[in-house]
Amino acid sequence: MTVVGLIMAVWCAGFAAISIWFEVTDYFGTGEYADHASGLSVVNWIVTAIKVVGATVALLAIARRPRLLAPRTVGTLLWAGFATTTVYVLGSLLQAALMLAGLSGDADKITGASVAYVLLFIVAAAGFGVLAFSYARRAELGKREMLLGAFGAPVVLGGVLIVVPTILAAAGLLPAGGQG
Repeated sequence: MTVVGLIMAVWCAGFAAISIWFEVTDYFGTGEYADHASGLSVVNWIVTAIKVVGATVALLAIARRPRLLAPRTVGTLLWAGFATTTVYVLGSLLQAALMLAGLSGDADKITGASVAYVLLFIVAAAGFGVLAFSYARRAELGKREMLLGAFGAPVVLGGVLIVVPTILAAAGLLPAGGQG
């Protein structure tokens, strides 16, 4: 279990480092994203914080005596990590299927890089799943933590993918309706 926890912590920290690199290099300030750099930066920092929480929770899941948070909280966050990454993967796979079927978007935009990205999230979903099930058993958690975490996933994704961009669009920091 220690190896899985360390892999998940490195996974989250690695993705957080990429997000920080975006900010340090002003990635959104140039090219096609330049007009919306401020809004994208806000979303990027929110996502970075979520990734740091994920790394912390993965480490707490393998700690002998986690003292930072109560076991129920750690368990709930592990279930939330598992559910969030799983829902994200399922959404990505549905989007790809719709693109390949010609019902949405352009199938030519599915690249090796985009497939690798989804595969990395499948690894994350599997890793958080292993940690959540194992931790729940070790900490003798009930269904409450699982349900709170699982129902928290749509809230997290909805907040990051819908609510925050809508607020930023209303403030003029992102285009309305996702139009660039």
